[in-house]
Amino acid sequence: MTRTSTMRRNAIIFAVLACTVSAFTTTTNPFSTTTTALKYSSENNDEAAKLLEKAAALRAEVAAMTGKTVEEVENEARQKKEDARLRTEASRAKREEERANAVPRDEGRYLDVPSTSEDMVYQAARAVERAFKDGINRQTVRFALIREDQYVNGEMNQWPGGAMQMSRESGKPLTKELLKQIRAPTKDADVNELRLPPTVKEQDVLDFDGSALITAEAKAGANGDVQALLFPNTDTKYIKDIDAIDQAMGKRLFLLVNPFWRNLDSWGMNILAPGAKKKAQAVIFDKGYDETYSLLRFSCRGEECVALKCYPYDWQIYAYREDDYAGMDSVIRLGSTKEEPGSAYVTELLNERPEFKDTRNMRQLRKNF
Repeated sequence: MTRTSTMRRNAIIFAVLACTVSAFTTTTNPFSTTTTALKYSSENNDEAAKLLEKAAALRAEVAAMTGKTVEEVENEARQKKEDARLRTEASRAKREEERANAVPRDEGRYLDVPSTSEDMVYQAARAVERAFKDGINRQTVRFALIREDQYVNGEMNQWPGGAMQMSRESGKPLTKELLKQIRAPTKDADVNELRLPPTVKEQDVLDFDGSALITAEAKAGANGDVQALLFPNTDTKYIKDIDAIDQAMGKRLFLLVNPFWRNLDSWGMNILAPGAKKKAQAVIFDKGYDETYSLLRFSCRGEECVALKCYPYDWQIYAYREDDYAGMDSVIRLGSTKEEPGSAYVTELLNERPEFKDTRNMRQLRKNF
C-alpha cells in the first residue's frame, strides 16, 4: 500500500471514529423517559454495542498501521473533534462580534444639526476621536465657517477681507478650539493628565492665504500631540508641507482643516507645476485623509440646506423650514447617503416632503396674504 493510500485510509478511519462517537452519544441517552425510547431500548443497546465493536476494531487497525497505542489513537480522534468544535465556536463568536459592532447605515438619523460654533466643534471633536480609535490618524475636517457669535443657519458670510479675514475670524478660532478638545494619545496615558487641556500654538504658513499650522501639545506627553493644517490649497508648497508633517507625526493625529480642494481633479493641468497631480495623489489621497467631519451649508430649490458627515455615519441631509408658531426655523431631516450629496439628489428629497411642496417664496406669499 502506498504512503498516499495509507494516509487517505487513516483520514477516513479517523472520520468514521468521530462519527461513531457522535452516534454512540446520541443513541444511548440514559435519561430518556419517552415510550418510544423504552420500546426500542433493547435495539438501541444492540446497535450501540455493534458501534463500539466497530470503533474498537478501527482503533486497533489504525494503531497497528501507525505504530501507536490504541489509547493514543483514541486521544487523537477526540482532539480532532474538539479542535473542530472550537473552530466552529470561534467562527460563530467572530460573526456575532461583527454584528454587534456594525454601525447600521441609517443610525445617523439621530444626529443633531449643531446650531452654534460651540456645538459644531464639540460634535467634530467626538467624530475625530472615534475615527482615531478606529485607526484613522490622517483625517480631513470641514467646518461651516462662522464666527463665534453666529449661528449655523444664519446668513452666509461674504468675507470681504478674503482668506485672511476668514482665517482670523473663523478658521483659526474653530481649529484651535477643536484641538483643545481632542484627546488622541498613541499610548496609554494617565487619566488625570488626559483631562488637562493641551497647550495650543499657531504658526502662519502663508499669511496672505490664511493658512496656518495649529499644534496641540498634550500634557500627557508628546505621544498625544495633535497637529492641524488650516486652509491648505493646491499649491505644490502644501504638498511638500503635508508630506513633511506626515512623516514627523508618525502614528499621531494629523488633520487637514477646510482644504481648498474637493478631490484630486482640483489640481487639473498646470504647466508651472508638472507632476503636481501625481504628487498630490501619492502624498494626500493615497494616505487617506478621510473626511471624518464635515458640515456643509448650501441652497437648493430656494431652501437653506445642510449636509452633515459625522464619523462613522453616512451623510445626513437636512433643510430649514420656517416655523410661524415658534418664531424660528426648524430642522427637518430629508434623508441620508453614503456619498456627499449633490443638488439633484437633494432636490428629489425636497420634492418628496409635504413640508416643501411649496417653495419658500410661495410660503411667504401665502403668509402675507
